[in-house]
Amino acid sequence: MNAPLAQAVALEDTSTAFDHPEFSGHEQVVFAHDPASGLRAIIAIHNTRLGPALGGCRMWGYRTSREALTDALRLSKGMTYKNALAGLPLGGGKSVIIADPKTEKTPELLKAFGRHVERLAGGYITAEDVGITAADMELIASQTGHARGTEATGLGDPSPYTALGVFTGIQAAVAHKFGTSHLTGITVSVQGLGNVGYGVCRYLHAHGAKLVVSDIHEPNVKRAVAEFGAQPIDPHQAHAADVDVYAPCALGATINAATIPQIKAKIIAGAANNQLQTPEDGVKLMQRGILYAPDYALNAGGVISVALATSSKDDAMVREKTLAIGDTLTAIFKRADLEGLPTSVVADKLAEERLMAG
Repeated sequence: MNAPLAQAVALEDTSTAFDHPEFSGHEQVVFAHDPASGLRAIIAIHNTRLGPALGGCRMWGYRTSREALTDALRLSKGMTYKNALAGLPLGGGKSVIIADPKTEKTPELLKAFGRHVERLAGGYITAEDVGITAADMELIASQTGHARGTEATGLGDPSPYTALGVFTGIQAAVAHKFGTSHLTGITVSVQGLGNVGYGVCRYLHAHGAKLVVSDIHEPNVKRAVAEFGAQPIDPHQAHAADVDVYAPCALGATINAATIPQIKAKIIAGAANNQLQTPEDGVKLMQRGILYAPDYALNAGGVISVALATSSKDDAMVREKTLAIGDTLTAIFKRADLEGLPTSVVADKLAEERLMAG
């Protein structure tokens, strides 16, 4: 008898999913296990009011399944808001694979994940995220018709569009805060030099910005120093750099009670998801006069490309839609000023209004 395609399992702490602090009306949370490949994954579907749940797959060496669940729940809700704010006919979901992408990733594991996505019958559409490459997505897509961001389903790697959207958002934030969209002489601390962070650096450098860069991988830093004349800084001090703009482009929660008093930048605008550790952190930024570009509004370029592109001919259309992120952020900034609210609260309100409107 053949082994089951995949099965739901009780990982440690999963019995507390409903009581988890990040559980927020999620429609479905799937704990998946494939013994043959060693796959352990969580797929969280937050909301499908506007359409099937779309969100990337993240592979990370989580210490516990509770950490993985925290990420899946937070990120899936973020995707609901991101897709709504971007005007996409899609709900929000996210998946996490509990594995070190450098040492535990195998074709068999990726294919097993793809088979599990297929079993959800289109309720969840997966795509690339941290720890997953374009080549990995091809393996996943070989087992499911519900994977996007491959050459066969659109424009391939979405990271260039994410980078374009972040850059456009930085321009909008600089224009709102300093009265000019010109970036010549503007200093930016870019924390994280992966595909997106490095792409943001390219745009900023081409438009005259001065870069301070950090990454846990030293070769990435050396490359940026050589290519952009960037100044290196310790990743743990990137938030405290004496710059105009702090751009977190790695993992989330770098804006928190400990770091906010140390931030010297007048603008925070980066690609990382879930940058605020708690909702109260948005209030603290407003009180300090720091303009925060809400992450899921700013970094929507990738999901726009994944959602809308069906072939390489769609590049111009996706770029046009991604450039509109600047207009969305300007509207958020103006409404926040008018209502005296944190930009993070205003972004949530706009997304919720679109969700309610259907």
